[in-house]
Amino acid sequence: MYKARRRFFLVIVSLIILASFLLITLSIVPHYPVIQSYNPFFICLVVTTVLCILQFIGGVTTAYADQQIETNVLYTKETSLLSEFIDNLRFCYTLDDFYEVIGKILEEKADCSVFYIDRRKNYVLYNSSDRLTISKETMRTLELNFDSDWKSGLYYLGENFGVVSSHKNARGLLLVNNQQHFFIFCRYTRLFDLVIYPRLFEEFCRFQRRTSTISDLTDIAELSKEWDQLAETQRAFLPMTLPVLDNVDIASYFKPLVNVSGDYYWVEKLSEDKTLVMLGDVSGKGLAAALVMGLVMNTVKIMANKEDLVNVIKSIDTAIKGMKLQDKYTVLFIGIIDTKKMNIRYVNASMSDPVVITQSPTGHRIKPLTSNCSIVGIIDLDDITVAEQRLFRGDVILMASDGVSEVMNEEGIELGNTEIFTETLKKSASKSPREFINNVVALIKEHNGGKKLRDDVTMLVAKVG
Repeated sequence: MYKARRRFFLVIVSLIILASFLLITLSIVPHYPVIQSYNPFFICLVVTTVLCILQFIGGVTTAYADQQIETNVLYTKETSLLSEFIDNLRFCYTLDDFYEVIGKILEEKADCSVFYIDRRKNYVLYNSSDRLTISKETMRTLELNFDSDWKSGLYYLGENFGVVSSHKNARGLLLVNNQQHFFIFCRYTRLFDLVIYPRLFEEFCRFQRRTSTISDLTDIAELSKEWDQLAETQRAFLPMTLPVLDNVDIASYFKPLVNVSGDYYWVEKLSEDKTLVMLGDVSGKGLAAALVMGLVMNTVKIMANKEDLVNVIKSIDTAIKGMKLQDKYTVLFIGIIDTKKMNIRYVNASMSDPVVITQSPTGHRIKPLTSNCSIVGIIDLDDITVAEQRLFRGDVILMASDGVSEVMNEEGIELGNTEIFTETLKKSASKSPREFINNVVALIKEHNGGKKLRDDVTMLVAKVG
């Protein structure tokens, strides 16, 4: 009806424009005896102007007529019900919104029955509470006729719920998109104007895209909340405040690349003279690394005898292997600073960066606390030995994850391989541990050029005496 009326009106408008053009042109342009005195360009200009004016008037008239025809066809009689449904569907953003519009318009006003199913999961999303749509026979027929691989589009349903080619024989509609089937059963389907169907299907697809996008955003938001909660839980494993010690001053720095991290550190006062320090890094990133980090921290915290460093390492190794994550392990440095004996006993399980910075007659020197144990949690451990390093008053012990030394500049040079890094450590050794860390952090930012870091950055600095 809409297309027929529009074609009829366009023919009438075209005929009126043509007749008006001929009439006006013949009225303006002089007869043959006089026309010879006119410039041909002037005659063409007059004719073109008249034609443009008539086309403009015709365009405005056609646009107005289109609007009137659309209103008369789409918003009157039976078609108005689907038009109202489409208009409301544009403002649906959730399935609950969709169900509400179905109930108010398709069911109450249009007396239709609706069946909405997700064929991927074979799960009914919505069905009207009438005999047709709750019938097991109906559901079985639709399942047999329309499987999950049914091509997207709009189809006319026949009396036996199969597809028919003509809307005149239809008693319902099927809209298929993203393997979701939306059935509308209506005995007067033939009375709907054909122009409404493409609009209905287009708006249905838009609705599905909206809900999918919103659902993804909601999932991301929920996941972000979960990650934030996980990050808070993880930070609870780390020392909230560092202990106040008589002969050791300690400061820490912890900056995860994302909200959760595989880096960890711990400081605990064992006695008046002994302090346990530990810093480590779990392989990989994300949830699994965070879980291993929490396991390591908890293992150390609950151990009764933390002075037995060999047993501490073996307990950590057993705990990680017990998780059976296969590719997860940790490198770590754990030591006991003894200010009475003035030494540090330690196990370095493949950490590359722990050092002691000590004063000498020629200036500060850097002594590495070399590795004496393999990585923990994935391979069989060899016999573990505890190393010992003598300490002097004013010595600085630096424990850092590889996120410090492996920071790169634009030339791809790692910070740990530069002379300025070594000089910064030596110059900062005379300062407090907090100032020491601040100097290293400033150097990291300068070397990196202010770009986003590629790894977690964790440091623990202890100054003796």
